[in-house]
Amino acid sequence: MADTNVPPPLLPAHIEETIRSIARLHAEHHQNTTRLQRVGDRMTAFVARLRFVALLTAITVGWVSVNLVAAALGYRPIDPPPFSGLVGVASMASLYIVALILATQRREYQLAQLREQLTLELAILSEQKTAKAIQLLEEARRDNPFIRDRVDQEAEAMAQPADPKSVLEAIKESHAEAEQISG
Repeated sequence: MADTNVPPPLLPAHIEETIRSIARLHAEHHQNTTRLQRVGDRMTAFVARLRFVALLTAITVGWVSVNLVAAALGYRPIDPPPFSGLVGVASMASLYIVALILATQRREYQLAQLREQLTLELAILSEQKTAKAIQLLEEARRDNPFIRDRVDQEAEAMAQPADPKSVLEAIKESHAEAEQISG
């Protein structure tokens, strides 16, 4: 007799394995991250927050205020209007921020490519399983004496697994034709 105190699994085993595979994919991607990439990721995360906008605003207002107050009090301002020093610092900071964002996007693109490959592999596997299920259903239908035997060409076509190379070639041809029509 089975132990009734054991709770049933929340998800079927094949779904849990898929979830573990995706988690491993993410873990490996993050594990292969260099220290410099992690620092860049943290900096990009900081730049993407409203606190950073507030900090930039405070620095800019402070910079302008200090220079205007210094001029008003008769002192020589460090960066008099039109604040070319501030413009230079802002330009350099912008270059660094763009580089940080691009580096982070590049890493995330690599992860997205891995996910895309996994999705494609799962789609191909699913298509193969579907074709096999259709083959089995057609075989059962033909063998069942209570169902009139007939030829189902659509089912026969669907029972054949797609050849990924042929599909890729058809997609390329379709794109080329579309470009010729629109170009």
